[in-house]
Amino acid sequence: MSNAVQVISFSHLVFAFIPVLVALAILLQWRLPIKNGLYALSRMLIQLLLIGYFLSYIFESHSAGIVVVVLIVMVVASSWIALGAVPEQRWEMYKYALIAVALGGGFTLFVMSIGVLGLDPWYNPQYMVPLAGMAFANAMNSVSLSAERLHAEMTRGDDYFTARRIALRASLIPITNALFAVGLVSLPGMMTGQILSGVSPFIAVRYQIMIMCMLFGSSVISAAFFLSLIKPLMTTKQ
Repeated sequence: MSNAVQVISFSHLVFAFIPVLVALAILLQWRLPIKNGLYALSRMLIQLLLIGYFLSYIFESHSAGIVVVVLIVMVVASSWIALGAVPEQRWEMYKYALIAVALGGGFTLFVMSIGVLGLDPWYNPQYMVPLAGMAFANAMNSVSLSAERLHAEMTRGDDYFTARRIALRASLIPITNALFAVGLVSLPGMMTGQILSGVSPFIAVRYQIMIMCMLFGSSVISAAFFLSLIKPLMTTKQ
C-alpha cells in the first residue's frame, strides 16, 4: 500500500466551496439568514489556516509547557462555547461547564494517551493535541446539549431530576448515532485520514475503536458531571 498522501493545491481547494455556495443559495431561497453561516465559515477558514502554522511549531518544539497551555486553552474555550445555547445563564453556568469538560474530557484523554497508546513522552504533541481536540470538543457538545435541554425542560415545569434524565439522554443522541453508523454508514475522520495516508485499514480500525470509546466516555462523563454540579443553581430557581 502506497504511503503517499494526495496533496490538495489551493486552486483545487476552491472547488470544496461549491457545495457551500449551493447551501447558502438554498438558505437565501428559503428566506433564512446566512449571516451566521458566513461568519462560521470565515472563522473556520481563519482558524484552520492559523492552526496549520501553529501545529507545525508545536510538533517541532516538543515542549511539555506549550502542550499544557494548548490543553488549557481548549478546555477554557470549549466550556464557554458549550453554553452558547443558554446565553442568559452563561456566566452562572460557566464554572460548572469548565469543571465538567476538564474532568470528562481530561479523564478519557489520559486513559487513551497513557493506557492505550502509552505515549512517551506523555505530552507527545503529534498525538496529544489531536486527541485532546476530539475529547474536549465532544465533551463540549455533550455539555451544550444537556444544558439546553435541562433549561428547556425546567422552564416547562419539570422537576430537576426528571429534567436531568431527559437532558442526559438528549445529550447522547449524536454519539449514539455515531456508534451505530460507524463502519456501516460512515468512516470517521481519523480512520479516513489514516487510510488516505496509506495506513493499513486493520490498524486504522484499532485507532478508530479507541476514538469512539473516548468520545462515548467523554460525552457521558462530562454531561453527567455538568448536570450534577449544576443542581444547586437550578433548584434554587424553582
